[in-house]
Amino acid sequence: MSTGRVLVINPNTTATVTDLLARHARAALPNADIDTITAPFGAQYISSEVAYTVAGHAVLDAWAVAAPAHVVLIGCFGDPGLHALREVCPAHVVGLASASMSEAAARGRFAIITGGQRWQAMLERLAVVEGFAGALAGIEILPQSGLDLQAGGEAAIALLGEACLRARERWQADGLILGGAALAGWGDVLANRLGLPVIDSVSAGMRAASGLLGTPAPQPAGTDGVAYSGISAALAHRLAQ
Repeated sequence: MSTGRVLVINPNTTATVTDLLARHARAALPNADIDTITAPFGAQYISSEVAYTVAGHAVLDAWAVAAPAHVVLIGCFGDPGLHALREVCPAHVVGLASASMSEAAARGRFAIITGGQRWQAMLERLAVVEGFAGALAGIEILPQSGLDLQAGGEAAIALLGEACLRARERWQADGLILGGAALAGWGDVLANRLGLPVIDSVSAGMRAASGLLGTPAPQPAGTDGVAYSGISAALAHRLAQ
């Protein structure tokens, strides 16, 4: 019996990342109805402020054409569009980064390991906004994007493992987060191989979504009544509601 519908939005335009998220969602939430959708426009893989901002709009556009869901999961470690969607969406809205930080902060101070140099400032800002700045010990970033790391296979997993060890030693963190939609499952692999408390961001997002299924949906604040121009008809309709 279904426990509810989960909509997984991939803010990147790479469909293979959507497929990866779908596989993990179906494995982690076997009793839920899973819908997935890829951002209709934007960057192939988000790795800059510009791509992040465009992705926030794309997340809203994707939500506007999707069927209603009990939980919406934003499948990007960085959560573009998270707060805007929470403002208008009558469902629980979860992001990979916010879910990971919440889970890691429950253990104590944590460090983040991810790919893409420009993510440093964006993740530090998100930690402040989500209330986890005091728990964030540091961020260890590899120069490659998550999509590039994914293509590297075992060699990339080894590089990320070394980064986890560096972060653990440098910041004496109680927990580590491996962030990146394209790296789904790799955090769990590294936790087993290294014997370290590594939280996989996609797995954390799925656990957060699972915990919200069957719970009352929040009442969104809605829009402020302003008129919009130039946005898609589907999004305009949703915002008017």
